[in-house]
Amino acid sequence: MLLIDKVARLWRKEHPVIQENHAYFSNFDQNKTLKEYDFIVFDTELTGLNSRKDEIVSIGAVRIKGLRIMLSQNFYVFVKPSGELPKDSTLIHRITPEQIKNAPSLEAVLEDFVRFCNGSLIVGHYIDLDMAFINKATRKLLGGTIANPCIDTLRLAQVFREEQWGNYYDQFNYNISFNLSDLAKEYNLPQMDQHDALQDAIQTAYLFLFLVRKLNRGGIKTLKDLYMAGRSWRWLF
Repeated sequence: MLLIDKVARLWRKEHPVIQENHAYFSNFDQNKTLKEYDFIVFDTELTGLNSRKDEIVSIGAVRIKGLRIMLSQNFYVFVKPSGELPKDSTLIHRITPEQIKNAPSLEAVLEDFVRFCNGSLIVGHYIDLDMAFINKATRKLLGGTIANPCIDTLRLAQVFREEQWGNYYDQFNYNISFNLSDLAKEYNLPQMDQHDALQDAIQTAYLFLFLVRKLNRGGIKTLKDLYMAGRSWRWLF
């Protein structure tokens, strides 16, 4: 049965929203100024960190347009997982079984989320983790992964610290924290509630804008400049 399911997924036709997503980036231009791009900053809350067995229980996202956070243009949902909500995960994100009892399934909200992201670059803090869960879901439910270029604020923060410290930067100094909340405090950014998908997305948006303005002493003007500064984004197919 598992083999049959695997073959069925391989032959499943891409959902129109996935085709639309890929069309946006078929002739992608890296040379426009950053103000000309839309960014979707997003975060997920999860039952655990293993993308093979754990599930999404919340998605939060906010749009950046013209290098300004558009708080009114956001996406925020609770998601009911197929299995039980582990107590350990509830202690972290404080989402209770009661809160998600009547929440929609991931299948019911995923198309809307992909459509919300279409045409935009994706930003996240340790974005590989969130994208692993999202692309696992889109592959299973929509027949393909999304093509949005992704930018990791954790990597940008590492690059910025290297610039600040020059040759004295020690990547193996374990007293250095790249935790999202710690970085926000260090850079005197607005403080949001932790482990809430939308609040973490907004926190990441503030961090992203701070780092873009600070990196290379403000010399980053285009997306290609940002790429050259940190090799911080890549295509995630």
